[in-house]
Amino acid sequence: MSHFVIIGAGECGARAAFALREKGFEGEITLVGTETLLPYERPPLSKASISEALEPKLIAASERYAEVGIRLLTGVSAKSLDAEAKRVVLSDGSVLSYDKLLLATGASPRAFPGAPAVSARIRALRTHHDAVSLRDVMKPGRHIAIIGGGFIGLEVAATAIKLGARVTLVEGLERVLKRGVPEEIALALSERHRGEGIDLRCGAAIEAVGEETGHAFIKIGGERLEADLILVGIGAQPNVELAQAAGLAIENGIAVDGHLQTSSPDVYAAGDCCSFPLEIYGGKRVRLESWRNAQEQGNLAAANMMGANEAVWAVPWFWSDQYDLTLQIAGLADGAVTHLRRDLGDGAFILFHLDGEGRLLAASGIGTGNAVARDIRLAEMLIAARAHPDPAALTASNVKLKSLLAA
Repeated sequence: MSHFVIIGAGECGARAAFALREKGFEGEITLVGTETLLPYERPPLSKASISEALEPKLIAASERYAEVGIRLLTGVSAKSLDAEAKRVVLSDGSVLSYDKLLLATGASPRAFPGAPAVSARIRALRTHHDAVSLRDVMKPGRHIAIIGGGFIGLEVAATAIKLGARVTLVEGLERVLKRGVPEEIALALSERHRGEGIDLRCGAAIEAVGEETGHAFIKIGGERLEADLILVGIGAQPNVELAQAAGLAIENGIAVDGHLQTSSPDVYAAGDCCSFPLEIYGGKRVRLESWRNAQEQGNLAAANMMGANEAVWAVPWFWSDQYDLTLQIAGLADGAVTHLRRDLGDGAFILFHLDGEGRLLAASGIGTGNAVARDIRLAEMLIAARAHPDPAALTASNVKLKSLLAA
């Protein structure tokens, strides 16, 4: 009987395990996770898991794994991989032999250069345990300092201010969300954060980060900023150590082909840990850290482990909730030369990003609730179709995007 092993029990790995059963795989499945908790959703960690003291949102109850015949090992990690012998050694000393292997090892928070190791007052956010620890500090009268104006930093800032804490957010670049988010949307978010009381400091060169008895501190331009807690949110790095030690190709993550196959034929990689060529953008190699990408690639990896030979096709999609605002982005705007705005009313708007030949590459939108969701979804379909829509129609709010798709 064939044995498929999945290393990494996050969104991608757990979805892949269930997808194997849904697609009719009848062999053995072993899913290995380093955390002691059952696999859970990560998007709530920066929001509801802190503010509402929620238990982790499980991907499936423990009974479900048993029902479909998935052997779930928690609290253990993979220590070594022998791709030739097709064998993985776990941290508890046990050995797993496999016919096909999926690496869904995810990513880890980047440490701030020169800062002390993560401690009681200098934290990162990646796990439910991290969220619980933050919840204990984010209270009225406490000062939270956040390093990094990306999605995690801004989402945690919104959560902390909602809980009554005082918040200072420090970003080294000249604006927040410098990578991948248009300036117009970043400015709208910055205004909202400042309006809510966040002390937002962009273009700030951090000289030192440290911890002393009773507090942590950041030195910026001669100023010493003291806080009860510092959250470091400066991005994540792919967990490639296992693959690299096994001799697999690495390129901004575990390098896979368009079918998520690594340089070892029976080893696949998916989710945050891998980089892959995206055909819809001319084979550009990308690595995506997003909830939907983890789900989609988990399903695709399962299909291809069973011989489907299907290529990555999905248009990248990201979202972030901050206060009552939702930001959504479809596609990749790299190479765009034209940026067109469509106003949707009540402050909501979408920016369309086109290349020099008029092809729609990406769309970015912001608004309250689901104000931009429908149009971003239609834009995603236009991107997938490699459409060259009429620029005047994109900006005209009375022209339905669905009509452009039909055309």
